Amino acid sequence: MSSYQRMDPPKSPAGGGAVGIPDPLSNFDPPEYRDSTAEFLAEHQVDEICSQPYLTIDAERSVEDAIAELHETGVSSLLVTREDRLIGIFTERDVLEKVAERYERVRGLPVEDFMTAAPTIVYSENPSASAVAAIAIAGHRHVPVVNMDEQLLGIVSPRRVFRFIEESWS
Repeated sequence: MSSYQRMDPPKSPAGGGAVGIPDPLSNFDPPEYRDSTAEFLAEHQVDEICSQPYLTIDAERSVEDAIAELHETGVSSLLVTREDRLIGIFTERDVLEKVAERYERVRGLPVEDFMTAAPTIVYSENPSASAVAAIAIAGHRHVPVVNMDEQLLGIVSPRRVFRFIEESWS
C-alpha cells in the first residue's frame, strides 16, 4: 500500500500565503448582475430545476414503438439510451421532419436512425442559466440533464424552467 505525503509550500514569515505565490482571491470582485433574475439563474444550479419525470427508450426499439410511446404518454420527447447511457433524443419534430412522409417504410427501423444524436445537454452542477441558454438561445425545447459522470438525471423544458423562476419570485 502506498502512502501519501502532504507537500505544502512554505509559509511567509508574516503568516500570509505561500512565499512568492500571490493569493488568487485577493483581487476578486464579486459578479455584478443586471437584475435579480440574472442573479438567481447564476447562483442556482440546474439540479434545482425539476427535471423529472422523463421517459427513455432503448435505441434498438422501433420507430413505431417510439411514436406509440409519445402518443400514449402525451409527452413530446423521449431520451434515447443504449446501456443506460444517453445517445440521443427523439421528439415530435423528428417525427414530422424525418418519419411522417415515409412512416410505412420506416416504422420497423430502430429509433436511433431517426433521433437527434448527441443532443445538447446541461450538467446538473452548472448554473441554471445554462439551461435557459440551451432553451432560449440554442432553440432546444427539451434539454437532457446529466451529472459529471454523464449519467442521465432528467430533462428540462421551458415550462419547467419557467416554474422554477416563478417559484423564486414567490
